[in-house]
Amino acid sequence: MTETPTKGTVAAQLAALPSMPMAELWALWDEHFPRRPAHRNRNYVESRLAYRIQEKTYGALPTPIRRMLVDAGAKHSKIKTAIGRSAQTLLMPGTTLIREWDEREYRVTVTPEGLYALDGQVFKSLTAVARHITGTHWNGPKFFGLRDSKGGGR
Repeated sequence: MTETPTKGTVAAQLAALPSMPMAELWALWDEHFPRRPAHRNRNYVESRLAYRIQEKTYGALPTPIRRMLVDAGAKHSKIKTAIGRSAQTLLMPGTTLIREWDEREYRVTVTPEGLYALDGQVFKSLTAVARHITGTHWNGPKFFGLRDSKGGGR
């Protein structure tokens, strides 16, 4: 077994990720994150580890830069996802919605095409994602807390 890239330059650590066996990627994952993702998508694991290695070395993006990127994305995005009947909420590509269900955390990411990715699967709507997670029909925006629940229930 080769040595995991916990030492050396950031560039060397990042360059080593694509050639690492999955067992070593998982060992590295366990060092950086509290739990593993549900699906074993290598590209996802590598990209999250690469980001985390850089984040630990250089720190997280400063809030003003993060805000500037969100504003730039909102200004130039052609993707407008309507939430609710009257108000429109923009979910920018890269936005991650987190929902805990049945003692498990689910992370849904808005794709550049305006779709929703969950554990390597892509869905056309948040309702389809909610149905996939629960096995029953839910209003997707309500399920992810983007719309108030009037009267409770699903």
